[in-house]
Amino acid sequence: MCAALLAGMASTAPAQVSGVVRDASGPVPGATVRVQRTGLAVVTSQDGAFAVPGAALCPLLSLTAYAPGYYIAGPFSTRPCGASIGIVLKKHPKEDYAGYQWVVATSSAGGEPGCQICHGDTGAKDSALPFDEWSRDAHGGSLRNRRFLSMYNGADLSGTHRSPRTPRGVHSDYGSFPLPPDPTKPYFGPGFKLDFPASAGNCAACHAPAAAAAAPYGTDVNSVSGAGREGITCDFCHKIWAVRLKPQTGLPYPGMPGVLSISFRRPPPGSQLFIGPYDDVAPGEDTYSPLQNRSQICAPCHFGQFWGVQIYNSFGEWLASPYAGPASGQTCQDCHMPRRGGTLIARRDKGGGDRDPRTVFSHLMPGASDVSLLRDAAVMRVQARRAGDRIQVQADVTNAKAGHHIPTDHPARNIILVVWATDAAGNELRQLSGPVIPEWGGKGSEPTDYAGRPGKIFARILEERWTGVHPTAAYWNPTSLREDTRLAARATDTTAYQFAAPKNGGRIAVHAVLVYRRAFKTMARQKGWDTPDILMNEERAQLP
Repeated sequence: MCAALLAGMASTAPAQVSGVVRDASGPVPGATVRVQRTGLAVVTSQDGAFAVPGAALCPLLSLTAYAPGYYIAGPFSTRPCGASIGIVLKKHPKEDYAGYQWVVATSSAGGEPGCQICHGDTGAKDSALPFDEWSRDAHGGSLRNRRFLSMYNGADLSGTHRSPRTPRGVHSDYGSFPLPPDPTKPYFGPGFKLDFPASAGNCAACHAPAAAAAAPYGTDVNSVSGAGREGITCDFCHKIWAVRLKPQTGLPYPGMPGVLSISFRRPPPGSQLFIGPYDDVAPGEDTYSPLQNRSQICAPCHFGQFWGVQIYNSFGEWLASPYAGPASGQTCQDCHMPRRGGTLIARRDKGGGDRDPRTVFSHLMPGASDVSLLRDAAVMRVQARRAGDRIQVQADVTNAKAGHHIPTDHPARNIILVVWATDAAGNELRQLSGPVIPEWGGKGSEPTDYAGRPGKIFARILEERWTGVHPTAAYWNPTSLREDTRLAARATDTTAYQFAAPKNGGRIAVHAVLVYRRAFKTMARQKGWDTPDILMNEERAQLP
């Protein structure tokens, strides 16, 4: 009877896997032991011991173990039927080896195998695997981006036509200084190499960071080879160990863009180390870093001051926004690497297994070409009414969902609000009051030449200190901030307009559109940038 009672008690006792996590020196406290690809995890006690709850039917469990400073160990297959196992952790390199040869992402026939082998599936249409998404996103194209290259070289989009080298004058007190472009010569827009032909600049520090890690100020983007040609390549992001930020502000230091603000953990020959957002990626030479899930990993390339003027600042704008606060806690990754329903980070035939889709971040980050993201960012509301012989219109534009200013980063970007009213016959009514779009909204006869029309531009307007050219995107020259009309996170801009009502009465239609542009119209024409405007929002109001 006693034996039967004990057997009954044993059958109802919770099954578990217990054991100890050690390294070469002894027990490892504070290690995370996880049932791989699940939320079930425990932390080892001071003596390295752990106990993972199981189930009464004793299913086969796959365990991993991780602690800071170590490779992830596992997986260990066992059943929770009173089993006890020992897990040994191996320390990963503590120093950064600058002579490391970056791993290419793209595999080629007969060449070095790359990340694509395990993390891509070229045979699957619209694959959600990390390599396949990265190969279609803005980071994967950061170096081959023709607009970027046209700005660096001072050429048009094709690269076949180049502006003349910047003319220069000499001042007795200041020495050499730039002059405005010669209007009698063909001009294809500004370029860093036109202003500084003997310098490589620091553009590669963000656009070709794997190459620039060895020479942040000496890497010409036209001559990059190897993994550096892949732009912001996989191995680069997964070697980031820390980001240097000012303790007082949480922002990068001025004059330290891209790789200048990054600490790497590149392994010496004979070993490897991949740093990622999961603590259970095994087997392999992987480790976990919480930085991979934090906005701070984006800071080095999304914050930049030049000649004392803030140019790139989407990270700083996020940091100052409500989204960065504890009540929201939203990161850059939440919007720009959203969960799209993917469950794999590696091919099944390469050891990949299904994860909770809520834990799988997309690597498809198309940036400003993401039309849905742009359209989701701003909300517009238009109200109109008759007041005697006038039509009064109010337009409210709200940055509803972007965690930073809109538009942000590159100073050529702009958003244009256009408002107009028409009579029953479709004729536009004369504007009596309210703001009008400045000349950088486009002067000419094209339908999208908005200069002089009712509305407003949301943009950062820079002026070159020596030439007076504005708006300019040549921020590598000394510039001044002429004005900043962009919309901060959750801010609303309100503008009011009055139009002359038709004397014969009739129905009135009020229209408002919000369009996004990659560049001011003049520069886009100079360089042949043919990217069409993106319609972010459109509103109509009818008056009897």
